[in-house]
Formats: sequence, C-alpha cells, structure tokens
Amino acid sequence: MIVLPNTRRTYRSTTQGLLSMLKRLRSSPDKELRILLLGLDNAGKTTLMKKLASEDVSHITPTQGFNIKSVQADGMKLNVWDIGGQRKIRPYWRNYFEFTDILIYVVDSADRKRVDETGFELNELLNDDKLLGVPVLVYANKQDLALAAKASEIAQELNLHLIRDRPWQIQACSGIRGEGIKEGLEWISQNVKKK
Repeated sequence: MIVLPNTRRTYRSTTQGLLSMLKRLRSSPDKELRILLLGLDNAGKTTLMKKLASEDVSHITPTQGFNIKSVQADGMKLNVWDIGGQRKIRPYWRNYFEFTDILIYVVDSADRKRVDETGFELNELLNDDKLLGVPVLVYANKQDLALAAKASEIAQELNLHLIRDRPWQIQACSGIRGEGIKEGLEWISQNVKKK
C-alpha cells in the first residue's frame, strides 16, 4: 500500500496488476514476434494492420507517426509496428529496425507512378545492417482495384528475384477485403519456424 503524505487516501500498489497482466501476455503465445510494417504513404499499411486485428477498416486516416497492435495468429503473438510512409517520416524508419523479426513491406499495386520510389525505399531497407537477414514479406495490396498490377509484375519491377541474403515472399492481397492476408501470415509462420 502507498500512503501519500498530507492526505488520508490510501492507494493500492499497481505492481500486482502489472505482473499478472505480463504473466498472461507471456503465457498465451508460443512465440512472440516483432513485425515492422513499412511502405509508402497510402499503400494500405494501417488497413492491413486493422484487418489483422479484426477492426473496422471503413475509416482510416494517414499515420503521422506510428501505430502498434498485438495480434494472435497461429499460436504466435505478433507485435506489429505500423510506421507512417510519408516522405518526411521515412528517415525515422531506422529508429524502429532493432529486434525486428519480420519486415512486411506494403506496395500499392494500383499506383504505377510510384513503382520506382517504392523500389528505392525497399532497396534501402534491404541494404541496412540492422535488417540484415530479416525475412521480408511484400504485400502487393489493393488487388481489388481494376488498375492493380499483378504480384508477379510487382516482383519483377522491384527486382525481388535478386534478393539472396534472406527469405522473401510476395503476396497478392486486398486489405479492404482481407484477401491474401492469411496466406502472408502462413508464410511468416513457416519462415519463423525455420529461424
């Protein structure tokens, strides 16, 4: 118990509450992963993260800093860090690289004007020492749109076939509809077990 001076109020220590909460978090999943969710602004990162957490995706606002969600999937606790993709925020991505288990890079498949820009940013990530060897899942998002490039086209344009220092996968998906997200998570699960 904590007794504050000059008052007659007594407060219970919150230590027991925090400890029991931490024990519950630790005991529930078999494995805990830190996932870094990156991509250009408007690629659909926050939509994907909310869909993973079974949250409403009807109203999404641009991420100005970062969002963190913990999601249970296949006996794993996924701590997903969704970092804003605006040009002014991208230099700060490096601050979140440490202890990353999986990099998820989201591409807007319908935004063909920014293919070079998204390819440049992905290449910068793959060449960073702190992300060396970290498996990368590329979600080719917005496949529900008529102008969307196929995942195989995006893989070719991003030169994913040249990646030799880590496992990688490209997965067609629609964040709004939730299509293809589960398949990406299954790939993550398989590649984490190999680590």
